[in-house]
Amino acid sequence: MRSGVEEMLAEQASGEHEHPELRQELDAIRDELQRETRSYVKKRVGKAEKRLDKRISKLSSQTSQLQQRIDQVEQDRKYAEWRLHANTEQMLDGLLREVRSIADSLERGSRRP
Repeated sequence: MRSGVEEMLAEQASGEHEHPELRQELDAIRDELQRETRSYVKKRVGKAEKRLDKRISKLSSQTSQLQQRIDQVEQDRKYAEWRLHANTEQMLDGLLREVRSIADSLERGSRRP
């Protein structure tokens, strides 16, 4: 609407009529629209930034939780490997004792002739 009025004023200005009070009112309207537009854009950008910050914060939190879980799984894996090694070592020691016991029994049995 404003541009239509400005067009009309431009056509009239090329003729003989000049309306300074109308021009001032249009300038005031233009300035008010610019202020409102800046304010609207500022609010929208602020809201968008807040939403983005929340999403980034949520992703950061999830990443931190995943890292803690990865660390826990790694620690559990190391403990399981140690436990497996220790249990295997105990089992082999037990088998070695049994084999030595059997060997000792066989050796004693072969000495009796």
